[in-house]
Amino acid sequence: MASNPVLSLRDLKTHFFTRRGVAKAVDGVSLDLHPGKTLGVVGESGSGKTVTSLSILRLVPPPGRIVSGEILLEGRNLAMLPEDDLRGIRGKQISMVFQDPMSSLNPFLTIGDQIAETLLVHKRPHETLSRREALRRAAEILGKVGIPDPESRLSEFPHRFSGGMRKRVMIAMALISNPKVLIADEPTTALDVTIQAQVLDLFERIKSEFGTSILLITHNLGIVAGIADHVAVMYAGKVVEYAPTEELFRHPRHPYTLALLKAVPRPGDPNQTVAPIPGSPPDLMHLPSGCSFYDRCPFHEDRCREEAPPLAPVVSRESGHLARCWVDVYQSRDREGAGL
Repeated sequence: MASNPVLSLRDLKTHFFTRRGVAKAVDGVSLDLHPGKTLGVVGESGSGKTVTSLSILRLVPPPGRIVSGEILLEGRNLAMLPEDDLRGIRGKQISMVFQDPMSSLNPFLTIGDQIAETLLVHKRPHETLSRREALRRAAEILGKVGIPDPESRLSEFPHRFSGGMRKRVMIAMALISNPKVLIADEPTTALDVTIQAQVLDLFERIKSEFGTSILLITHNLGIVAGIADHVAVMYAGKVVEYAPTEELFRHPRHPYTLALLKAVPRPGDPNQTVAPIPGSPPDLMHLPSGCSFYDRCPFHEDRCREEAPPLAPVVSRESGHLARCWVDVYQSRDREGAGL
């Protein structure tokens, strides 16, 4: 029997109101993240991945704002919470590892002070927690994320850490309060492949040891293939395909997913042709009335230009595979020799 999701988004819309017009960065996103699972959210830059994650914690910078939808943490709608109540959620029940750890860490504070602060801010009203105890627990979590000699490194400043180590510090800071949900925004960006593998292995251990649910934001399909339980593919502010990871890679049903997979080099396959996706994403201020991928899609039909497809089951409701497409892409791919 399937467990209830720990985090659910229901028809979430986040728009940016500018002098040029309204950019629909997140335009009706619905997702479920289940306890102890990893949900990968993938797509090109500008597809709405990061804005979706920032919306969950209501950290969208102006001129953006959430205009409608629900953000449910175990049934509690975060979109309607007063700001004071939301501060008790951020960092305690939902933590986030931001894309650039150097800009997220304070260069004037030691690593120990920054990690310990999370505990001190979120301690219970009548809880007695000394700074010394908070630093001890900070050293303990640093050791768990793979930083050697953690006690001595508590007194160091961020510039003394490598990019991979700073990423681990951010993960430690996110985990120290044992959150229900960890949001990781491009956690392997700008890291070499060895450090990438170590970070991904760390996420697997986090799930196993802490039981944390992970929302993984990335443009790299290779990463989600090895770590995610389910994958949501985003394009132009919408989820265009959602499926269990193995099912999505075996039987992709949206043309955009096919295009992303074709653009990923496969080691050991000398006959593969790596193909870029033609054209550019649509202007979010002037989205077409039909399918947003129409101009870049090799499978489009006349109906696609005028009528936007819903996110609907493509095999059966039991399979959990959804796609936002009028065309049976998998059959078209076999018939026309297009796609992968």
